[in-house]
Amino acid sequence: MRKRGRRTRGVLAVAAAAVLGVAGCDAVGGDSAAPSETAKPSPKPTPLWDRSPRSVAAVGDSITRGFDACDVLSDCPEASWATGASPEVDSLAVRLLGRTGAARRSWNYAVTGARMADLPGQMAQAVRRKPQLVTVMVGANDACRRTPSAMTPVSAFRADFEDSLRYLRKALPKAQVFVASVPNLKRLWSEGRSSPMGKQVWKLGICPSMLGDADALDSAATLRRDTVQKRVEDYNKVLEEVCAEDKRCRHDGGAVYDYRFGTAQLSRWDYFHPSVNGQARLAEIAYRTVTAKKPLT
Repeated sequence: MRKRGRRTRGVLAVAAAAVLGVAGCDAVGGDSAAPSETAKPSPKPTPLWDRSPRSVAAVGDSITRGFDACDVLSDCPEASWATGASPEVDSLAVRLLGRTGAARRSWNYAVTGARMADLPGQMAQAVRRKPQLVTVMVGANDACRRTPSAMTPVSAFRADFEDSLRYLRKALPKAQVFVASVPNLKRLWSEGRSSPMGKQVWKLGICPSMLGDADALDSAATLRRDTVQKRVEDYNKVLEEVCAEDKRCRHDGGAVYDYRFGTAQLSRWDYFHPSVNGQARLAEIAYRTVTAKKPLT
């Protein structure tokens, strides 16, 4: 009886093994792939930054409007670094979308004289177009006041910029943002003061905190210009810091501030705003930043 029991258990074990083999189970568990199966590669994650956005909206001030690029004391949006159609500029929109695409899918909401406090309203206009990329260049007018004491406080500058990006992010979670630094206003004064005509136009009220009494080099004038310049640097720090908190925002790394505008890059009417040539240089900086594989530092 004992031998028959052992023989019976052996037969049952062999039968059980055969059944398991037919069912396709293996030694590593029922949830694992069979040895004959090929594991599928994981799909590549979608990058946060799209280097070829399909539409562009621009917000900002007179620089983005092409002020004084084509005619005296006039906007010239066709020469805008961001959205202009001028072949001499080859704007960011044209470089990204082509000439036909730029005409259909780029929009300029910048306003001459605008300050950071105006950015939330401009952003609300831009959002209606649902752009894939929004360009921001603003801050010069916050420093270009009648006196240094009238300049926008850094805290208010930061709050309005944060509000603008927060609004954009809520309305268009995947929209990208390119942020240009504020130009070096003191260098523009230094370069433009060599032009008698430029200094005459400056007297009409162009950036008086920096350009007023252009030939004065006394301690009071020097302190005034240094104060304005320090505020510009503070604004640029805010732009960089706030942008860095948004994964879909790219700052130019100070490229516009560092660019050494010469007389060829300055308006021949006011020797302060970018000329058509200067607008083309700004377009180059923007395109390089937007299409870079990694953010510029």
